[in-house]
Amino acid sequence: MLKVGVLVSGGGTNLQAILDAVDSGRITNAEVNVVISNNAGAYALERARAHGIEAVCLSPKAFPTREEFNEALLETIDSYGLDLIVLAGYLVTIPPAMIRRYRNRIINIHPSLIPSFCGVGYYGLKVHEAALARGVKITGATVHFVDEGMDSGPILLQKAVEVLPGDTPEILQRRVMEQAEWILLPEAIDRIANGQISLFGGHDL
Repeated sequence: MLKVGVLVSGGGTNLQAILDAVDSGRITNAEVNVVISNNAGAYALERARAHGIEAVCLSPKAFPTREEFNEALLETIDSYGLDLIVLAGYLVTIPPAMIRRYRNRIINIHPSLIPSFCGVGYYGLKVHEAALARGVKITGATVHFVDEGMDSGPILLQKAVEVLPGDTPEILQRRVMEQAEWILLPEAIDRIANGQISLFGGHDL
């Protein structure tokens, strides 16, 4: 059974997609053991508690230095013996020491087709604003391994979503969530849990 930890900063819609996929059997051989947020008010923590999953708030603001926060985050992650760490809208930089320790065991969902509209400054609604400003006809979402760069790790899965006339950033964001993010992230976890994606960076499809 793959032990999964989910890190999230906000409402947790991707977390809910994961939990629903576990409940419905679309994710097998995996369980979410802990949800960690940097934001005490994150609704994602309530979603975790409602599922009987440990919900932990660990905020950089609670520590005198970022180094101390980084150490506490890594200690917390280590304490759960996790096999996979899922970043589901987590807006805190992952410490280099954590990336090294969990190399190819941390995945992230990004709301564009990487390498488009990714990297520093591209998160949340900003991604969709940029896509509309550029006039692209196709956008989507990407699941990738996390490395030391920003959205630069090996790509695991991608799904395209059409941009429609009259789209606002908010409308496009919702469509990308519904048609790509909420499908891809559970699929990636299920494939990893069942050996179709290797935690050493390769596919066996």
